[in-house]
Amino acid sequence: MAWKPKRKAPLKLEDFMVRNPVSVPDTATIEDAVRLMWENRIGSVLVVDGEGKLRGIITQRDVLYAAHRGLMGKGVSVKEIMSENPITGKPTDSLEEATRRMRVNDVSHLPVVNEEGKPIGIFSMRDVIDIFMLLLGALFSSSS
Repeated sequence: MAWKPKRKAPLKLEDFMVRNPVSVPDTATIEDAVRLMWENRIGSVLVVDGEGKLRGIITQRDVLYAAHRGLMGKGVSVKEIMSENPITGKPTDSLEEATRRMRVNDVSHLPVVNEEGKPIGIFSMRDVIDIFMLLLGALFSSSS
């Protein structure tokens, strides 16, 4: 019989998400989004409307699509390439639930939104790797 933990760790998305995610208004151009991604060394930018509500996300994959289609340097709106209504998480979601949602939906960036639908954080596969490395470090340092 496999061992099962008696308690689940209370690891919540809010404990690991990056707060204050980088965003652009839905009136921005693709070049605006790419510039922010480059300057902030990030793999995605959130797209918000005039009220600050999440409307979409632009990832590195979307930028590659724009480059391949010849849309760069033409002042094309982020609305043309963003993924609309992205899969999101709530700050109180469990880490397990959030990573499962990312895997099932094949996304590498999970915007975290509040009750009003405004982005308050972002969780990415890079964060999953960081958590994994932390756990590995704890595992191997305790066995020494």
